[in-house]
Amino acid sequence: MNPYQFARPFLFAMDPERAHEMAMTAIDTAAATGALRLISGAPVNDPVSVMGLQFRNRIGLAAGLDKNGAHVDAFAQMGFGFIEVGTVTPRPQPGNPKPRMFRLAEASAIINRMGFNNQGLDAFMANVSRARYTGILGLNIGKNADTPIEQAIDDYLTGLERVYPHASYVTVNISSPNTKDLRKLQGADELDAMLAALRERQQRLADQHRRYVPVALKIAPDLDDAQIEAIAAKLIAHQIDGVIATNTTISRDAVLGLPHAKEPGGLSGAPVREASNRVIRALRQLLPADYPIIGVGGVMSAADACEKIDAGASLVQIYTGLIYRGPVLVRDCARALKTHCAHRSA
Repeated sequence: MNPYQFARPFLFAMDPERAHEMAMTAIDTAAATGALRLISGAPVNDPVSVMGLQFRNRIGLAAGLDKNGAHVDAFAQMGFGFIEVGTVTPRPQPGNPKPRMFRLAEASAIINRMGFNNQGLDAFMANVSRARYTGILGLNIGKNADTPIEQAIDDYLTGLERVYPHASYVTVNISSPNTKDLRKLQGADELDAMLAALRERQQRLADQHRRYVPVALKIAPDLDDAQIEAIAAKLIAHQIDGVIATNTTISRDAVLGLPHAKEPGGLSGAPVREASNRVIRALRQLLPADYPIIGVGGVMSAADACEKIDAGASLVQIYTGLIYRGPVLVRDCARALKTHCAHRSA
């Protein structure tokens, strides 16, 4: 039985952003009472080493659901093998005007144009510092909307500096479609300069803290083959530790004619699955065989998670699937991957 099926109609009758806020309050309450652990079941123990880190299992929470790192301990009770929170920007910002999130239930999808709404690094780090979770925690950094794109690297270096002491790994988000010009940072010249600066700062911080924290780059699904090839080359050249593929898509091909399909923003959920897998497959061909790829986008079932591994991912993250399926999806995916990956390696 999936208890979430009883709560979902109530949540889906509400404005999506309001429903999200209510759901976050509910999982905090359920975690505090122990109910969330009962609903989620025992975590799947399927240890795997990626980026030099030991993950409890291959299923993680994608960034975006917990932008301020305020619910880490609650999500920890869902059985995730790792948790990623953010995106956080150096200074607080309200994000884009509301309404800015829309469900396309017929397509098991969401369109959002949140715009990195968050409380800034000070509040984010205070939340992360209070969390009792001892598993793998990824901290996702971005730039403020009013920071000129030419100065974006300053925001990312500030973010890296601040989150480094508390992160298991750091994700550099240059692929959200909801911050003006952000995706330009995926261009060859811009990416070259950014990765060089981040790598230099990462090495300095490793010496300072006497602890090496891997850095992963999060990229878009809307890249052509030449762009993917250029990004892969830069990842290798600058010794970036991993890549997360992918963010949301600006394509609407899969949802044409549906209510809200023309809303600006990033489309997530089932319609982005194949676009994400295409990027993962291309990266796996271009990168060394053991290069870490975290697959995310359109994982709505255990079969979708296995498909990400087959495409070439090392780990898998979920976001929109959790909204449509609830905590049971975490357990289902983790169990399936434990069996699937065992068969692949046999």
